[in-house]
Amino acid sequence: MVATAMTVAYLGLEARSVEVQVQLSAGLPAFVIVGLPDKAVAESRERVRAALNAVGLALPPKRITVNLSPADLPKEGSHYDLPIALALLAALGALDAEMLADYVVVGELGLDGRLAASPGVLLAALHASETGRGLVCPAAQGPEAAWAGNVEVLAAPDLLALTAHFKGTCLLPAPQPGDAEPLGEGPDLKQVKGQETAKRALEIAAAGGHNLLMSGPPGSGKSMLAACLPSILPPLDSSEALEVSMIASVSGTLEGGRLKRRRPFRSPHHSASMPALVGGGLKVRPGEISLAHLGVLFLDELPEFQRPVLDSLRQPLETGRVSVARANAHVTYPARVQLVAAMNPCRCGHLGDPARACSRAPRCAADYQARISGPLLDRIDMSVEVGAVSAADLSLPPPAEGSAEVAARVGEARARQRQRCNGSGMRTNAELEGEALEAAATPDEPGRRLLTEASAAMGLSARGYHRVLRVARTIADLAGAVEVGRIHVAEALSYRHQAPRA
Repeated sequence: MVATAMTVAYLGLEARSVEVQVQLSAGLPAFVIVGLPDKAVAESRERVRAALNAVGLALPPKRITVNLSPADLPKEGSHYDLPIALALLAALGALDAEMLADYVVVGELGLDGRLAASPGVLLAALHASETGRGLVCPAAQGPEAAWAGNVEVLAAPDLLALTAHFKGTCLLPAPQPGDAEPLGEGPDLKQVKGQETAKRALEIAAAGGHNLLMSGPPGSGKSMLAACLPSILPPLDSSEALEVSMIASVSGTLEGGRLKRRRPFRSPHHSASMPALVGGGLKVRPGEISLAHLGVLFLDELPEFQRPVLDSLRQPLETGRVSVARANAHVTYPARVQLVAAMNPCRCGHLGDPARACSRAPRCAADYQARISGPLLDRIDMSVEVGAVSAADLSLPPPAEGSAEVAARVGEARARQRQRCNGSGMRTNAELEGEALEAAATPDEPGRRLLTEASAAMGLSARGYHRVLRVARTIADLAGAVEVGRIHVAEALSYRHQAPRA
């Protein structure tokens, strides 16, 4: 007899159906798992054996063969424990095999029969909903699975409670969707004294989702400004929250079934490797750029990152997704991020200060800044100098305008962009391209003339030209202007990084 249970394999944010087939046959006692299992799946036989013993069931002295179909799809993770155990119980006649066919099953088993959480339950629940099945998962992840909507969820604390439910002796209650994540509080712009130009650049970047580079001496407030950015960004809407939560689910960071509401803010250390930043590894997992999807990726001390690591960001910043190719898998994760970077002008950080600059200036500054490739700088929409803060500035009272006031203007600008991009799949001005960019951001005649002359003088690439247009459109949105004018183009050009010519 062959009994089956349905589960899933995760490839990026895609859940693929996997059929767990269990056969009991005569022969020497053995427990074999086939179908390209990894080490965690191969070890399932010991966890399943111990969990069945914990509920009072012993495996028969027969040959047990478990096949994970399709056999050519790599199987990774501990969530195969529960479907193997339930299919085995069905093969033993302890469960109704027909009832089991109506569910997608995921969950890790403990040696005492308890069900432990495993990454990706939200993806499995969405897949179950699409295929017209219910979902069986650990009780701790019931609130997470319930966010999938129209799907029956059986969230059991242990194997014994789950078998009792299938036999009808003690039904499991339906879990409720978890609470949405609180918005929380962070640093406020009122805490930043001085730096009005940098605050203005931060507001424009937040309003349009533009990439921003801040350069200045140590202690000038670059990291503080970046930390204030989440406080002026609008919260995620329902569809964005589901996207971000799916990435958190597959990476195992969705806690307590709480749907994400805050835009991600990721700040990896400059020693991060390429797989850590863009994703990959032996078991392909999302990197920092995907974990920051629809949020902010903050890279402090930008030149200190390894150059190949930084250059690996070039394609994701352009396309909004990252594709990781391996011999046994090709995985794509979303990566629509707002890059915010900070750097010192040189290694000592005091370029331009005669009293503190090193003896190698300005050569040291050129060498230090050359660590960042021109193509990466070309993808950064805005660049702003953050000067040192004087003691006189620090002694001033807090500014009257804080994050709340700036966030209101950013929200109004984002609302204009949503209305303009309605139905196009784009969300912000930073994503505008092609005909949509021409229709929304073509400046008036004085603005067009200024942009043409400045592009020739500054040596802007085609990418740089279009990014100036996007920033100008955002500045016009903040001003409530319907058309992009010369003043908007002029301000956008002032933020454009001008790479040195060879």
